[in-house]
Amino acid sequence: MLHGRAAEQAVIDRLLADSRAGRSGALLVRGEPGIGKTALLDYAAAAAGDLRVIRGTGVESEAELPFAGLHLLLRPVFDRAGALPEQQERALRAAFGLASVESGDRLLVGLAVLSLLSELAEDGPLLVLVDDAQWLDRASTDALLFAARRLDAEGVALILAAREPFTAPGMAELPVRGLDASAASALLGTGVSPIVRYRVLAEARGNPLALIELPAAAPADGTALPLTSRVQDAFLGQVRRLPEATQGLLAVAAAEDTGDLGVVLRAAAGFGDFLEDLHPAESADLVRVGEGTMTFRHPLVRAAVYQGIPPSLRLAVHKALAAVLDGPDDADRRAWHLAMAATGPDEEVAAELERTAARASGRSGYAAAASAYERAARLSTRPGSQARRLTLAAETAAWAGELDRAGALAEKGGRRLAALTGEEDGAAGEPALRARLTHVRATADFLRGSLHTAHEALLDGAAMVDGAGAARMLMQALHAAWYIGAPELDRTAARLDALGLPGDDPLAPVIGFVTAVLSRREAPPSLAEVVAEARRAGADGPRDLVQVCGFGLAAGQDGEVRETAASLIAEARSLGDIGALPTLLFFLAETELFQGRHRDALTAATESLRIARDTGQRQWVSQTNSLLAHLAAIEGDDGRCRRLVDEALADGAAGTRWTVWSLGVLDLGHGRVEAALSRLEPMAGGHHVSETRCVPDLVEAAVRLGVPERAAGAFARYREWAEYTRQPWAEALVLRCRALLEDSEEHFAAALKIDGRPFERARTELLYGEWLRRTRRKADARAHLRTALEAFERLEATPWAERARAELSATGSAAPAAPAPGLLARLTPQELQIVRLAAQGLSNRDIAAQLFLSPRTVGHHLYKAYPKLGVASRGELGTLPLSD
Repeated sequence: MLHGRAAEQAVIDRLLADSRAGRSGALLVRGEPGIGKTALLDYAAAAAGDLRVIRGTGVESEAELPFAGLHLLLRPVFDRAGALPEQQERALRAAFGLASVESGDRLLVGLAVLSLLSELAEDGPLLVLVDDAQWLDRASTDALLFAARRLDAEGVALILAAREPFTAPGMAELPVRGLDASAASALLGTGVSPIVRYRVLAEARGNPLALIELPAAAPADGTALPLTSRVQDAFLGQVRRLPEATQGLLAVAAAEDTGDLGVVLRAAAGFGDFLEDLHPAESADLVRVGEGTMTFRHPLVRAAVYQGIPPSLRLAVHKALAAVLDGPDDADRRAWHLAMAATGPDEEVAAELERTAARASGRSGYAAAASAYERAARLSTRPGSQARRLTLAAETAAWAGELDRAGALAEKGGRRLAALTGEEDGAAGEPALRARLTHVRATADFLRGSLHTAHEALLDGAAMVDGAGAARMLMQALHAAWYIGAPELDRTAARLDALGLPGDDPLAPVIGFVTAVLSRREAPPSLAEVVAEARRAGADGPRDLVQVCGFGLAAGQDGEVRETAASLIAEARSLGDIGALPTLLFFLAETELFQGRHRDALTAATESLRIARDTGQRQWVSQTNSLLAHLAAIEGDDGRCRRLVDEALADGAAGTRWTVWSLGVLDLGHGRVEAALSRLEPMAGGHHVSETRCVPDLVEAAVRLGVPERAAGAFARYREWAEYTRQPWAEALVLRCRALLEDSEEHFAAALKIDGRPFERARTELLYGEWLRRTRRKADARAHLRTALEAFERLEATPWAERARAELSATGSAAPAAPAPGLLARLTPQELQIVRLAAQGLSNRDIAAQLFLSPRTVGHHLYKAYPKLGVASRGELGTLPLSD
C-alpha cells in the first residue's frame, strides 16, 4: 500500500489507460533519494495488468560505458531487432558491441529504440520502466529521450524515475514531494516510542525511506544531518553490525554494482570472503540474491557501503575486480576499475582507457569516449600523450553535444601543448594538435553564439595547417563571418581564395563557387555543375556541400538550391546523419518560400525545427523559428508571428535579420506602412539573403508612405544584384519596384510578362490593379485584382486577400466568396509529408525511417488524413493533387 500518493497514482493510471487506447506517453518521475520513486514504478508495474512490461535501471558504475543502460533495458527483447530497418538494426547492434561499423550519428540509435518499442507494441500495449535514470550513461539517455519525444500512436507508456537535477526536455514531469503529516504518520506506524516518533517525523520531512529506516537507527542525542546522509548513516549502521567477512563482501559488491554475483564472488575470494558470508546481509534485508545476481535493496544501501570503504581498501577492491574481469567483453569495465585503482600516472592504464574510448566513439558513445579520453589524459606519463588525449576528449565531447565541456577540455589541452618542448614526445605533431583544439573551441563558441570569438579562432587554426584541413576551417569561419559583417566576410573570402587547393580536391569547386558569389566579379557557375564536380572528386555530400546551398541562395539560384538541398536531405536520411538535417531542411524551406510553395516551406521548416531542438542546434532553432514567423506574417497571424519571433530571438542571434523582415512583412500586410518602413530601412540591401530579398517590400512601403527616396539606395544595390543573378523572377521584381518608384504602367506590364513566382506575381497584379483604379481605369483594374485575389486566397495570404477584395469592391465589382480551404491546407505539415510519401508507394516502415517516426505513428497520421482528403484507402492517394 502506498500512503499519500493518490495524486501520483492517478497520473500513472491515466498514462496506462492511454496506452491501452493506443496513445503513447512519456513521464519523468523526479525527486530526492528515498522519496518513493521506485515504489511508484512498482505500482505502475503492478497496475499494468495486460500491458507487457520491460524494466531497466541505471547503474552508477556503468555511467561511463556507452549504451550500457540501454542494453540492460532492451536485452530481454533484443530478439525483435531483426524487424527493424537495416540501418537502424545495424546501429543498435553496433551500440551494443554486437557489430562493427563506422561511427555515425549518435541519435540514430534513438530512432532504432523508437522502432523497436513500436515493434513490441504491435503485440499489445507496452510499459517501459527505467529507475535511477540519473545513473544512465549519456548515450542511453540521449537515445531514450529521442524515442520518448517521438512516441505518439504506438500504445507505449515510458516512465523514467530519477533524482534531481536530472532533466528530460520534452517529457511530462511528475515531481514527487514528501508525504503530508497524516500519510507520514500512517507509514511510520505505532510501534515506536513517542520520543522517537516525534523526532523521526520532524527529521524525515515526509521522506518515506527515512520514515522506514530512521526509527531503528536514530541516536538519542545526534545532530541533524542532511536527509540523504541521515538515511545513508542508518544503512551504514546496519552494515557495521554485520560480521566482518560480510562487510568485506558487500564492499566488493558495492564497487562492482552490476549485480553479477559471479564477478563479485571471484573478486571477494581474494579477501577470504565467500558466498555463505552473504547470508547475514540477506537476513537483514540489505541485499537480495537471485540466479547469478545480487542487488542491494536500495541504491542508498550501496552508496552507504561504498562511501564507508576506507580509501586503501577501495583501491584494493577495484584492483581485484579488474583482475577477474579478464574476458574480451569485459575490457571496458576492466579499464575503468584499473583507473579507479590507480594511485598516480600509469601509462598502461591510460592506454587501456584510450582503447575503451576508441571503442565507445566507434559505437557513437561520444560522451563516454570523452570521459575515457579525459581520464586517460590524467593518467598519462608523457606530456605529448596527455595533450593528444585531451584533444581527443575535446573532440568527442563536441560530437556528444557537450559544448561547455568540449571548450574546457580544449583549453586544458591548449595549455598542455604550450608546455611542450621540442625534445618532448608529441612536440613534432604539436601544430596539428593545436589546430584541432582550436577547431573544437571555435565550433563550441559558434554553436553557443559567440561568433566573433569563433571566427578569429578559426582563422588562427587555419593558419596552423594546410590543404583540406585549412579549407574546412576557413569554410566554417566564412559561416561565422556571414553573420558578423561584410569586412570579416571579405577577409575570410580572401583567405579562401588564396588557399590554392589542387584542382582534384573535393572542396576546390565549392571554394571556387563561394568566392565567385562573394566577389561578384562575374556571374557564378551553375550550382548544379559545382555540386556534380565536387561529387566526382569525392566530396562528402551532407557535410562538404551544405554551405553551397546558402551561397546558392545568395546567388539567386533558388531552383538549383532546392534540387541540391533535396538530394542532400535524402542522402543524410539514408546515412542516418540526423545532425545535418536542420541546416539542409532550412535551406529547402527557404527555396519553397521564395518560389511560392508556402505549404511545402511550412512542412520543411517544421521538421527542421523539431530535429534542431532534438540535436541542440540552437542557431538553427533560431533561424527556423524566424522563417516560420515569416510564413505566419504572410498569413497575417499577428499573435503567432510575434510568438515565433520571440522564440527565435530567445535562441540566439542567427535569425535576427529574418525576424526583422518577418515583422516588416506583417506590418506591410496589415497596412502599418510606417512601421514596416522603419523596420526594413536599416537592414535592406545587405549581403544576407533576407537583407537582399526584403528590398521590394521596402520599396512598396516607402512609395505608399510617399517617401520613395528612402528606398533609393537599397534599390540600386538590389538592381545590381538582380543583374548579377540573371534570374527572370529577380528581373520581374526589379520592374515592379521601378513601376512603383517611377509611377510607370510600362514597367508593371513588363513585369507581368515575365513568369514570376505565385505570391510575388499576385502582389504585382494587386499593385498594378490599385494603380489602374487610382487612374480611374476601373474596368482594366478588375481583371488584375481578381487574379491577385484568387492567388492570395490559394496561398492563404489573408491580409493581402482582404486588400485585393477591398480594392475590387472599390471598382464597383462584387468580390467572389472566399473559397473553401484547399486540399493541402486540410493537413498538418506532418500529415502532408506522410501522405506524399505514401502516394509514392512507400510503406509505413519506409516512411517511418525517413521521418524518424514509428510505423504505427505513420499509420495513425495516414488514417487521420484520409477523411480530410476524401479518400478511403492508400491506393487513392496517387490520384490527388498533392503538390503546392
